[in-house]
Amino acid sequence: MGKVAEKVKVTNLLDPSKSLEIEAVVDTGATMLVLPRHIVERLGLRKVEEVKVRYANNNVETKQMFGVVTLELHGRSGNFDVPAEAEGAQALIGQIVLERLDLVIEPSTRRVTPNPRSPEMPMVEILWAKI
Repeated sequence: MGKVAEKVKVTNLLDPSKSLEIEAVVDTGATMLVLPRHIVERLGLRKVEEVKVRYANNNVETKQMFGVVTLELHGRSGNFDVPAEAEGAQALIGQIVLERLDLVIEPSTRRVTPNPRSPEMPMVEILWAKI
């Protein structure tokens, strides 16, 4: 499919005066929203926990998680905790963010768009039948 990158707005949920517009790579093989440490610091995010992360090469490292950041993309927004990556790393949007915001990647244009089945607002799938 090739590289998919989008401009997004990230804001500290607890201090909305701290907000940035950044470019992030969108990768459906990744799971989370990941921000470089310098972005986390500029937003003034607070450490919330430590987690183990597995990279594509199967290396496992312990990383600090920070929160809460509001991510805005194509008129949709959600709140996420983020692991901080090393200085110089690129911001990354993974599948959890795409699912939560109900966004899809259009392969022919390599752009992220709202799901055509729910263009007016995100639809969340609940995996059991309503009685």
